Amino acid sequence: MEILGIRFAPLNVPLERRLQTLSAAIWFITMAFGGFIGMLIALYLILFTRLWWITSIYLFYIYTIDTKVSERGGRPSKWVRSWRIWKYAIDYFPLKLEKASSVELDPKRNYLFCCFPHGMLATGAFNFGTEWSDYRRLFPRHEPRVVTLSQHYQMPLFRELALGFGGVASSSKSIDYVLGRPQGGRVVALMVGGAVEAYFCRPGSYKVILRSRKGFVRLALKNGAPLVPVLSFGETDLFDQVESSGLRMVQEKIRKWIGLAPILPIGRGFFQYSFGIIPRRFPVTTVVGQPLEVPKIENPSKEIIEEYHEKFSKHLSDMFEEQKHNYLDNPEEKKLIIE
Repeated sequence: MEILGIRFAPLNVPLERRLQTLSAAIWFITMAFGGFIGMLIALYLILFTRLWWITSIYLFYIYTIDTKVSERGGRPSKWVRSWRIWKYAIDYFPLKLEKASSVELDPKRNYLFCCFPHGMLATGAFNFGTEWSDYRRLFPRHEPRVVTLSQHYQMPLFRELALGFGGVASSSKSIDYVLGRPQGGRVVALMVGGAVEAYFCRPGSYKVILRSRKGFVRLALKNGAPLVPVLSFGETDLFDQVESSGLRMVQEKIRKWIGLAPILPIGRGFFQYSFGIIPRRFPVTTVVGQPLEVPKIENPSKEIIEEYHEKFSKHLSDMFEEQKHNYLDNPEEKKLIIE
């Protein structure tokens, strides 16, 4: 039903779909604003409740004793990763995880999953943060760690959720700690393009930031960890965004301050499909590609880093061209643009 150009949801939508929409909304709000919500809750507990002393002890603990956990492999919680709400959120899109044919991981090695595109909120990467995805079935011998903004681990309450998902800080020290695990059996999922890549998020566009991002190659070489291309098809179809040159200047200033790209998303609402902050209901399929082997070099030169950066860029482009026919409409019109 459409009224004044607004497409409303029908009244007879099944309860299951309503729960999926609610879960997707909670997921988006939590991931986008959870840090600020956690800070406000902590302030409220201190200023207006009898729980001020417990909250104060908690804040003292996270800011003095537990400050390095996100740089030392994190603290994943199967309980948090198994919450039923994440099942509804995954089914909403639906969100799927697949691997290209013949992809196998050596349980005695660690791998760096290089994920593209970031989209508005790195929806595809959520496959590595919950027990409801197919990750355990596809890669049962590798524990995942998801790289997220270091600022997340400074925000009370929300940091526990991020750690529970299997999150680790977005620093070279943090990634190096996991990839350097001598026993192997770890996967680090990294959004190489970072928050800036969200500016390119618009339906049907696959534009990623890679040319200027070379630190991940150095870390892979240092630890001899294969570089694995990961592409999320449909990631950029979930939102459009408000754009203008003046707005972009303001967004960049805010991003440099808080680390997040303050995009104004155009998604859908609870009861209509025309606007809102809930992701649109489009399938997102995250495909894990063939690992690119790299030598182990403790201090790789710029030339070596550049060489393997070029190899990975081509490897990623080739994978996109190979896989796009399986997941995209009008695949011949879709190109992977590397900035």
